[in-house]
Amino acid sequence: MIEMLDEARLRDSADFLTEHHPPLAAVITTYGYPPLWAREHGFATLIHIILEQQVSLASALSAFKKLEVRLGTITPENFMTLDDAELKAIGFSRQKTRYGRDLAHRILTGALDLEGLANLPDEQVRTELIKVKGIGIWTANIYLLMVLCRPDVWPTGDRALAVAAKNVLGLDQVPTYPELDEIALAWQPHRATAARILWHHYLQK
Repeated sequence: MIEMLDEARLRDSADFLTEHHPPLAAVITTYGYPPLWAREHGFATLIHIILEQQVSLASALSAFKKLEVRLGTITPENFMTLDDAELKAIGFSRQKTRYGRDLAHRILTGALDLEGLANLPDEQVRTELIKVKGIGIWTANIYLLMVLCRPDVWPTGDRALAVAAKNVLGLDQVPTYPELDEIALAWQPHRATAARILWHHYLQK
């Protein structure tokens, strides 16, 4: 059976981490438990995550809201009706336009079963998602962590986590992504909760 985080399990996981890792405990003492930040399954959410690649969350959200206004319900079918100029006006770069269309095409042709991902183990989810143009390990892990709510996913390559880790752990400098991955091994099998605690700290600043 595939485990998922919910609000109760997130708190239990956070309690375990605070008992064994004082720097993470300090975040919860100061700011409270982190949100679950669960997102809905499906195409629209994955488009939103693609928009978040290498830009601010505010910028990505602005573009996503424009897409919602333009399409109403965001589906692969109606996404494919938009031309390059329309997507550019919404906030899609040329690259992200290609990524969105490849994602929509794969769903429409059955090459990617987004609903079926919920029944697959973490590594197989990653394997399926990174077949899509423009979806790398960070995007796949964010989908696993935020949408499928898997308990031990670590989003390698997340700049906000690296910055938060420097402050929370009292490091001399922002760790490299490989260094942060190594640090996160100590938080297994609760890495998804540790990530939420660090994001919680980052968003307070």
